[in-house]
Amino acid sequence: MSAEYSSIASLCRDLGINRTQFNRYLSGESFPRPDVLHRICAFFGKDARILLEPVDSVPEGSSELLNHPSIRDFMGRKSTQVPEDVVPSGLYRFSRRSFVDDTLAVMGMLLVFREDGYTFLRGYEAKDAMEQQGLATDGPTREFRGIFLLQEEGVANVAARRGSITCSYQFLSRYPSMDGHFLEGYSARSVRETVRSRRVERTVYEHLGTNRAAIRWTAKEGGLIAYDQLPKFHQRLLRMDEPFR
Repeated sequence: MSAEYSSIASLCRDLGINRTQFNRYLSGESFPRPDVLHRICAFFGKDARILLEPVDSVPEGSSELLNHPSIRDFMGRKSTQVPEDVVPSGLYRFSRRSFVDDTLAVMGMLLVFREDGYTFLRGYEAKDAMEQQGLATDGPTREFRGIFLLQEEGVANVAARRGSITCSYQFLSRYPSMDGHFLEGYSARSVRETVRSRRVERTVYEHLGTNRAAIRWTAKEGGLIAYDQLPKFHQRLLRMDEPFR
């Protein structure tokens, strides 16, 4: 597992483990405490059995899908190690043009959180947007979750509603701003081409942190809204009067 990294020193920094002690683990002179073992396994996305049992006895069918041998070198652990300074954990306000109504925007909130070395997102589709598509508006139906992947010029995420009924892809990159942490990019949804709805739209993420006023306002005003009701900086980044290219 360590061989994937350019140096043991940089790996130890990322793991938060003393280099001398880690070298003892590698040489077999010492074995990690349970909490350190958990940290190592979470970092590499591995089942602890790979260090506790003979490797040949650990099934190939690991639950770590992105580390499956068929795609490990393409979408393995390196792609899921999204730095905190690139996508900070916490609540975000997001906005984009509605896919089904050109005259309206969608504004909502989602949570970015980290678990077992991965960066996930969780949120709920707007009730009025679901109603517009003739879909149920209960919580479980509206909920979506996804995972972030590190890209050369930013991050991407793939998200879906429960049961993978629908899926969306987003690419986002950091926008330099003195006012906060913004990500801008676009969203694409997995639907057939139609003449009455869009499939790709510009998208903005704003990290709200502990800004309770912004959190309360977004929770109250979110959903399908008029474009001029969006925060001014969201309007600037979305450029709804310009065609998407």
